[in-house]
Amino acid sequence: MADNKDMLEEEPQNEAQNEVTEEVKGENVEPQEVEPELSELDKLKKEVAESKDKYIRLYSEFENFRRRTAKEKIETIMNASEGLIKDLIPVLDDFERAQKSIETTEDVSAIKEGIDLIFNKFQKTLVSKGLKAMESKGEVFDVEKHECITQFAAGDDKKGLVIDEVEKGYYLNEKVVRYAKVVVGS
Repeated sequence: MADNKDMLEEEPQNEAQNEVTEEVKGENVEPQEVEPELSELDKLKKEVAESKDKYIRLYSEFENFRRRTAKEKIETIMNASEGLIKDLIPVLDDFERAQKSIETTEDVSAIKEGIDLIFNKFQKTLVSKGLKAMESKGEVFDVEKHECITQFAAGDDKKGLVIDEVEKGYYLNEKVVRYAKVVVGS
């Protein structure tokens, strides 16, 4: 029995040794800090703060986008006519040469021919940019294309028709940019 008594005494020592051994091995984990549970009000406050932060960031991004696009639009408008101006400079040069030749030349037919060439070049440049003259004479009066400056008494066959064109109208890429000033039969 003494042996049993020794065994009983040894068992507690073995358990204590086992605990120490486990701690040394790192198996015994210290108790973790438990986050205190947030109250419903605190959770809602946190959500509101996050939503407010997201809103402010989104609003800032939108404002930056709006400013950037407005700046780009202004630059586009300012530079929109750049291509046209570049294409018209040679025509301007031709007009300057024509003015110089008018001063030194007495030949009217050469001057007329030069001016016709410049006019054709100018017209081709404008047509290449989308400008197209409007044909109005003999057409039915249309308020979308014509501006009636006066009416003229005409027969029943010319009533409502454009009798004369005082000033040509023009389209730019199929949009009316200048209404034709016309005389309409009544």
